[in-house]
Amino acid sequence: MEALVIIVILLILGLVVLAIAIAAYFVMTQRKLVSLDELCKNALSQIEVQLNSRFDVVLSMAKTAAKYAAHESETIIKAVEARGGGGGGAATPGAINQQNDLLGQLMGRMNVVFERYPELKASELYVNAQQGQKEYEENVRMSRMVYNDTATKMNRMVRQWPSSIVASMLHFGEMEYLKVDDEKKRNYPDLDAAFAK
Repeated sequence: MEALVIIVILLILGLVVLAIAIAAYFVMTQRKLVSLDELCKNALSQIEVQLNSRFDVVLSMAKTAAKYAAHESETIIKAVEARGGGGGGAATPGAINQQNDLLGQLMGRMNVVFERYPELKASELYVNAQQGQKEYEENVRMSRMVYNDTATKMNRMVRQWPSSIVASMLHFGEMEYLKVDDEKKRNYPDLDAAFAK
């Protein structure tokens, strides 16, 4: 009889220890998921801030060019102002990609204007704006890398067992990745293959 009581007590203790271990794992995993989710949101917000700064630089460049090419600059200024301060809603990978694509198109149009007017390209305002633009592009590139790395960590936790159980119970889903800055970069030639010939 005593042996049976000892076995029951040990079994109950074992179940209590197991329940505590499961609860501790659940709490730790929830905290890690929340942390990664917040890091992803922060990285998207940082990208959005940098993109807004790039829009400001494009607007400044368009206003500088307005003295030489009023119609083209006016079109670009209207396009920048129509964006409404960076999309207005929550930062999402889709919205970030759309903003980046729009910026690329606007910068392409600006570069055409500046190519037509060499004296404008030589102006100090243009040179400073170009330097600012390159700086913001680099900041966006780095922020995109941080976001995609954090999204990878989040997606692993959401998909790997046993953390996937906690993630599904708490409604955490996979994060969307940011796409390549320029779709043409996907089609760059394989230099190793080219030099092997």
